[in-house]
Amino acid sequence: MKLSLSALVLLLPALALGQDVAEYNRGLNAFNANDYDTAVKSFYGLAERSTDADVKQKAQYYLAQALAKKGLPLAASIYAAEIVKAGKSHPSYLDAVQALVDLQQRLDDPFLIPAVLDAQYNDGWKALPPLVLARVNYLIATSRVRGDKLEEARALLLTVPKESNLYAKARYLLGVVYSNPRFPGGAKSQEAISAFEEVVNLTDRKQLDFEKTRQLAMLGLGREYYGAGDYAKSVEWYERVPRFSQFWDQALFENGFARFRNEDYGGALGSLQALHAPQFEGAFQPESWMLKSTVYHFSCLFPESKASMEAFERIYLPMGEKLKPLVEAKTDDYSADYARVANPKGDELPRPVLLWVRSNERIEGVFDLIREVDEEKQRLNANPAWQGTPVAAELAAYLDQNRQTLVQTAGKLVHNRLTEAYQNIRKFTNDGDLIRLETTLAEKRLLDQGVDQRKLLADQTLHRPGMPAENWNYWQFQGEFWIDEIGYYQYTLKRGCPVTQQKE
Repeated sequence: MKLSLSALVLLLPALALGQDVAEYNRGLNAFNANDYDTAVKSFYGLAERSTDADVKQKAQYYLAQALAKKGLPLAASIYAAEIVKAGKSHPSYLDAVQALVDLQQRLDDPFLIPAVLDAQYNDGWKALPPLVLARVNYLIATSRVRGDKLEEARALLLTVPKESNLYAKARYLLGVVYSNPRFPGGAKSQEAISAFEEVVNLTDRKQLDFEKTRQLAMLGLGREYYGAGDYAKSVEWYERVPRFSQFWDQALFENGFARFRNEDYGGALGSLQALHAPQFEGAFQPESWMLKSTVYHFSCLFPESKASMEAFERIYLPMGEKLKPLVEAKTDDYSADYARVANPKGDELPRPVLLWVRSNERIEGVFDLIREVDEEKQRLNANPAWQGTPVAAELAAYLDQNRQTLVQTAGKLVHNRLTEAYQNIRKFTNDGDLIRLETTLAEKRLLDQGVDQRKLLADQTLHRPGMPAENWNYWQFQGEFWIDEIGYYQYTLKRGCPVTQQKE
């Protein structure tokens, strides 16, 4: 019996559907048997060519899952993101959102996946499991903070429950939001203090980045009390930041300011002496020398003030000269800036600046993603099961495209950070000129008043600093920096100012 043309037209779609279903089942069986090479090829083919919407959509979801199981989480996120962008009509929509959240945690991605989540966020996501939704809200809040949408960020952060392992980070970020002067109605200092204190007092060590977040909260408390004018309380919190921890150099610097404002000039110089120890020679802290010069200036110790300015110029002016051509060059291609930091060669970048740039978490996060792209490309090329197949070609193209985007993003962030370093050096160079001028004028005033500074200083007696407790010992600094002494320095200063000026 011959088939009519119309019957043949009806039969071909049915035959194609049957083949697609059979291929889908082969892929699913391979997936369940942990044969992800076969599963990826089956699901990729169906996701690309199947004319049946149901088969195509199921294949898209399982393709992302199989890639993740195969150890290609970034590639998997590309396909999961496509499902999320397709919207609620896709039957695997919420499953894909959850998959993206899991992949973000696996990759620790601060850029690509959070941007997708932020762009696609809607009320329908409230149906997600509570802890998944908590992570979504935290990730989107970080994006909103960067975009100065502080009230939106606050509302999202308040939804993160204590059961979430991101609770500490959410509370810390909430404190940052409250402390921002651009928060609607202005900074909320007491609310910020409460949020930071809650983080410090947490005992749940299952919290993500627990110790790091607590130390950041200590810094936050030091800053809040400093801003409120409670300098003694500010000092207490800065001194709780553990010695030689990731943020200790920043705590030493800011503690110097708090002690100075608390009129503890010897304590301020002690913090700065620790910061200027050889163990911190890689720290980028140009303003610390301005502070040191200022402390001496307020004590009318003018030669010491000038010496501090000279030390700043000796250390930082050569750095500024190296940075100047790099930050003033006009370009739309930031790959060179990325390369300078990702693969530094020679001394193009001063080491303190290089370390300062790399200390930026967002930059390091994008660098990690670029390394992930490179590693996945290597795994892709080393897999004989996919060589010469369309799936290998498309995955490579997707990864290359993402790498280009990430390199430009990283390079732009690096360029901005280098520009900030250069501008800081320029700013403090100008500030130093003002300090030098004020010092010269102050010296002239004392001379005009007939003040004999040498006699004034000779008549003063230096006393040992006060002991914090009976179990402490006193050792006079003799020019050597011992690691167990760094951070415990305390100066006692003579004052070169006349008595009347000291009382002002």
